[in-house]
Amino acid sequence: MAFDDAMRSGVTRLMVHPGSTNVIGGQSVLLKSWSPSLPEMVYRNPWGLKAALGENPKKAYGSQNKTPKTRMGNAALLREALYTALKHSEKKQQLQPKEEFRLEALIRVVRREMPLWLHVHRADDILTALRIKDEFHIDLVLQHGTEAHLVADEIARRGVAVCLGPLLVNRAKVEMKEVSFRNIPVLQKAGIEFCLITDHPVVPIQYLGVCAALAVREGLDEETAIRALTWNPAHILGADQELGSIEPGKKADIVIFDGHPLEVRSQVKQVLVDGIIWGG
Repeated sequence: MAFDDAMRSGVTRLMVHPGSTNVIGGQSVLLKSWSPSLPEMVYRNPWGLKAALGENPKKAYGSQNKTPKTRMGNAALLREALYTALKHSEKKQQLQPKEEFRLEALIRVVRREMPLWLHVHRADDILTALRIKDEFHIDLVLQHGTEAHLVADEIARRGVAVCLGPLLVNRAKVEMKEVSFRNIPVLQKAGIEFCLITDHPVVPIQYLGVCAALAVREGLDEETAIRALTWNPAHILGADQELGSIEPGKKADIVIFDGHPLEVRSQVKQVLVDGIIWGG
């Protein structure tokens, strides 16, 4: 049903991650929202490794009195995993199959063959993430970034992108107390590359455009808001040579509205994925 919801609202590609209960969640996949056959929906797989800092792993394991039950524990486990992968990647001899299976994704991260998508909300967790990036020289993308505006200069200095959201939510966790659409122009002013996400189903995928419209209401200019749904995510995903804008030679993911795309009353009239008209 969520794939249909995405298409009806004009969202043609989806980055799908494992959850954030564990410090190392697993590998991510970039999907088409629709294709004539299910296997063709997989666009790029794997497309990064998901990890998490903050309350989610801390709370999940703290309730069992297991590590990681502190923020330091989260960071320590992530550093240990990356350190182990780095040392194994430097070995000249071939890994044993079990080692290779367990470490393959992490080794690809430390070799900068794919990014680490890191779940962070609080400013202190973001700074921890940036220190880990510095230590291991990995490609890092921040997920959520609720307090990114508080440390915007540090993020910008490292050229790290932020997938910002969900924003159309209540303050369900203490680390989300700063959630606000008013923070977005701060990231723009700092020169941070960002896109908007809904963290479906926290905010249902069909309200992604509504989030962009609310960002404009709070001071973001319209062109930047549209780029935060189109070219910016494509660039952050490393897929901007094929997606994100209407140009000769690119994948024809095109959405036709009956009004301005950021007007909440506008309706999607037609959607194309890879040049194929969706008949939903």
